[in-house]
Amino acid sequence: MSVNTEQQTITDHPSRDERFAAALRRADLVAAELRATAAERDRANRSPRNEVELLRAHDLLQVQEPVEYGGDGLSYAQASLITRRIARGDTSIAHLIGYHYAQTRIAPLFGTPEQADALSRRNGQEKLFWGGVQNPRGGSDLVLTRSGDGFRLDGRRSFASGASLGDHLSVTAAHEGELVFISLPAGRQGFRALGDWDNIGQRLTDSGGVEFDGTRVDRAEILGPDPLNGRTLTAYQTLVTPHWQLAFVNFYTGTAEGALDEALDWTRLRGAPWETSGVDSAAEDPYVLQTVGEVRSEIRAAALLADRAGEALQAALDTGPSLTDEQRAEAAVAVYEAKYLTTKIALAAASRLFEIQGARATTSAYGFDRHWRNLRTHTLHDPVAYKAREVGDWTLNRRAPQFSLYR
Repeated sequence: MSVNTEQQTITDHPSRDERFAAALRRADLVAAELRATAAERDRANRSPRNEVELLRAHDLLQVQEPVEYGGDGLSYAQASLITRRIARGDTSIAHLIGYHYAQTRIAPLFGTPEQADALSRRNGQEKLFWGGVQNPRGGSDLVLTRSGDGFRLDGRRSFASGASLGDHLSVTAAHEGELVFISLPAGRQGFRALGDWDNIGQRLTDSGGVEFDGTRVDRAEILGPDPLNGRTLTAYQTLVTPHWQLAFVNFYTGTAEGALDEALDWTRLRGAPWETSGVDSAAEDPYVLQTVGEVRSEIRAAALLADRAGEALQAALDTGPSLTDEQRAEAAVAVYEAKYLTTKIALAAASRLFEIQGARATTSAYGFDRHWRNLRTHTLHDPVAYKAREVGDWTLNRRAPQFSLYR
């Protein structure tokens, strides 16, 4: 091969920035398709199996895996921006893919290099969708105990997003009183999804309860080296919680962005100015314009803080196992600042948008209320007041958020 040919081959290979841009374009296509049917699907409240297949068909499930394994080699911060794009079309499906991206990054944090590589290879080649059984609240905990030459998993969880649809499950359980992370193939005997999710929002997240009854778990499916107990988590490993919170930040932000776009489209086509406004169209009504300006500015500010949070978390992840406690705290607090602001702004925006559109937009057929219902449902995942307190305690007293699956 000549030098010129070699250089041409290198040039033709897409850079990570180019692969990221292509993934964002695919996400925008998916978001547009989801948005067109979002209100109808929200009312139907069916299992989101078709929506997961749509994500798979557009090669969005494996974007974080290496190129040589079939992925795009994107960072977690970049994947979180894909979550934001999907949320512009459907918050429920952004919830699913955001959790999926976080769950597939747990193996690098807690697993051995061999475990992490094997799962990454499978994710890239098979385009696996990951469901999660990790919420520690809302029911009896899961307990992992030794059984013969392996282990068994028993217990129940009340909230498990995507678990009935997952090709693979990311599970937390207690083993001899300590937290363990399990990577479990779907379809294992003894696992049962209860199908009891019927909430006012996030209706297409398949977030109902699950039960495990003597479910077999092999040692290789428990992440990390022996011994399973008695190990102190590193600051790097405890980034698992900011992972989750950054996913929330981005689908709150994306929902607000998408809801505003829908409101503007509706107002341009159907909106009417107020009778004393002195103008002929809602798009010229001075109070509509003021409200649009206020809401747009607030959403833009939230998005910028979300971007900063992603950069801070990614810098911590890139530091790796040498990450210090202080560096972990700085990254976590950056995410929690964004969590506080995006929660407040997204909820307010989803309500104020009706001020732009007017009373006719409350017609149930349009389904604009789903944005607020989705946000109100998920923003109760963990009280945002505690995030503000953690930010304040770090700012004033330099007391770092203590690790749990919520902080």
